[in-house]
Amino acid sequence: MPGRVGIAHAAALENELGRSETRIWSAPFELQAGLRVVEGGLVERLESLGYERVRGRRPERPGEFFWGHDRFWIYRRDYRHAQERHREQLFELILDRASGRVETVRVPQGEAGEARLEPVLLAESLQADRATRRPLRLDALPDHVWQAVVAAEDGRFFDHGGVDSRAIARALLKNARAGRVTQGGSTITQQLVKVRDLTPKRSLGRKVSEALRALALEAEHSKEEILQAYLNHVYFGHVDGVGVYGLGAAARAYYGKRAADLSLGEAAVLAGIIQGPNGRSPLRHPQRAWERQLYVLDRLEDLGWGGSGEIARARRAGLPRLRVVEPAAAGPRAFVAWLHQGVTEEAPRHAGDDRGVVVETTLDAWLQSRAEAVVAEGLDRLRRNHRRLARQRLSAALVALDAESGAVLAYVGGDPQDPGDAFDRARLGHRQPGSTVKPLVLLEAFADCGRRAALYPAREVADEPLTLDLPSGTWEPRNPDGRFRGSVSLRSATVASLNVPFVRTARWCGFEATAQRLREAGLEIPRPAPPAFVLGAVEVTPLGLAEAYSTVAGAGRRQQAEPYRRLAKPGGRTLDRTFRGFGGGRRVADAASAYLVEDILREALEAAPGELSENLRGRAWGKSGTSSSRRDAWFVGGGGRVVIAVWVGLDDDSPLGLSGSAAARPLWEEVLSHALAAYPAPDAGRPANVVEHWVQEDTGLLLKRQRPGARRDLFRRGTEPQTRRWYRSE
Repeated sequence: MPGRVGIAHAAALENELGRSETRIWSAPFELQAGLRVVEGGLVERLESLGYERVRGRRPERPGEFFWGHDRFWIYRRDYRHAQERHREQLFELILDRASGRVETVRVPQGEAGEARLEPVLLAESLQADRATRRPLRLDALPDHVWQAVVAAEDGRFFDHGGVDSRAIARALLKNARAGRVTQGGSTITQQLVKVRDLTPKRSLGRKVSEALRALALEAEHSKEEILQAYLNHVYFGHVDGVGVYGLGAAARAYYGKRAADLSLGEAAVLAGIIQGPNGRSPLRHPQRAWERQLYVLDRLEDLGWGGSGEIARARRAGLPRLRVVEPAAAGPRAFVAWLHQGVTEEAPRHAGDDRGVVVETTLDAWLQSRAEAVVAEGLDRLRRNHRRLARQRLSAALVALDAESGAVLAYVGGDPQDPGDAFDRARLGHRQPGSTVKPLVLLEAFADCGRRAALYPAREVADEPLTLDLPSGTWEPRNPDGRFRGSVSLRSATVASLNVPFVRTARWCGFEATAQRLREAGLEIPRPAPPAFVLGAVEVTPLGLAEAYSTVAGAGRRQQAEPYRRLAKPGGRTLDRTFRGFGGGRRVADAASAYLVEDILREALEAAPGELSENLRGRAWGKSGTSSSRRDAWFVGGGGRVVIAVWVGLDDDSPLGLSGSAAARPLWEEVLSHALAAYPAPDAGRPANVVEHWVQEDTGLLLKRQRPGARRDLFRRGTEPQTRRWYRSE
């Protein structure tokens, strides 16, 4: 009997991607000045990658990090991404002691490379139907755990060279006597090849290929490496509709423990599952599972592995009691479904389970986990605080974009605590956005205003009763509080979210001209445009609204959301590349107009009810939205290069009964706080053609100097009022 096996270098085989395997990767994370160690989740990111913290010394080998008062050292492992190999690298981060903010990122002299952490494996299936694998090391397992698997599947594993002629002959003889196929002759090595490299198709040529590949695998790797890879890849059936792959995941799913903690009886049950994962499942067929368990115990005894007393006790104990931990599918469900659609469109042959594909996404794995936690906690809080919502199907959606590139940083399509919910509200949930449309109306007003003289934030607009004659009848828009204020500036109208001044502004600039600007921002506005679109009487998705608001954050350019950078075959050849990177996007408005809107929304956010967290004050901007009858609650905005849109509502389209500020803003604010800590962006400053003047508070007229009742406001150069006349109503 082989003793305890040792293993030192299984990583090579573990990292090789089989031809039929799928890998969905997050984006690498860039280490840059301004990153906050705690709030930006740096330690959590490293720990999720399996890095080990060392104390009292600088890291000496890849996979280690040191965190001190004013220094943070990371010895990054090597990895492959975007067709390039990024070699192991030592980084030094200089920290500000008081805040924990990274001041400088240094690479030791004589070394070269980008300061990025390797990607995180998000999922191994485009169907979002596989549980998270729990990789294990062979040398960390008790002998009886791996021995049970070898005894059940390939007792001569340590004696053959990849193909067992004795097992093949024995199987042929037994099958001939039975008149049908009752036994196979595949070794563990052949099974590993089959799982990783071959399609499910049965043919003589396939069996020959399987054998040749097994021989080649044995020539290149040790038995220990092959066995560890097998234990980490073999299929253990479905639990709660989710596929379980790898012994580590199986131990967790069936017995609620680590593989290293399995008893002999439990190990024998799991080993017995492999030959017929669903037919011998202890969940569905306990009698068959027990019979197979006895077979495995008999094989262990025949091979002389394990003590006879221990095996006898396992037999007497019978089928071990299950402690099922229902596994959740690995990877964000809605996001993976979006990727599946992309692969189906661009590389349809690789969208199924029989051909592998590598998807290099734009997602930030850590920010995604935080967004899911925030949404889940936020929905729970709403259910606790509003008991009627606990009896209804409450849900939410969140999209975080990099406004400079369109990269999708975080994506939540529904309640993360409802694993059976497959509907993606972020991309497919069309709802009315309420007042979140109003700032986009200002893009037209500040840029062209339908070829009239462009408006500006201090421009006064009448807030008086208004009646419009439409083909459907008369329309009399009202403000949310039912009051009229005589006249207000566009800045004040936005901060107070008044309706009538915005309808007047869109009419002045032209409803169709304004609608066209919103179409260019990505919103679907009917033709001809109904005037009520100004107040949000259209339907959008959270993804579409985030894209539209990237125009504000992106200096007038709208970015189309990009969920992945590259699709590739497991061997590395690119199948499709869609990610445009920085500098792309569609020009919707000039940079000055976008800046004016952002400046107003910064004031609107800080003037809104509720305390704004200190790390967002002066950096963040945003707008709430509440659709008619309070059906939908929205909040959208951003800070730096990040834009986030959040929707909260009920799936049956009945009224939520809460405003965007009450239901959606808390989620938005918390996720944006994490995003700004992880993605610092230097203040780009005002565009050169944005100027500041003193204006009279109640008229918007320019003043030469400060005086009582005056305030400073911003203008796009050349749009300042030339006379003392001021716009009241049309």
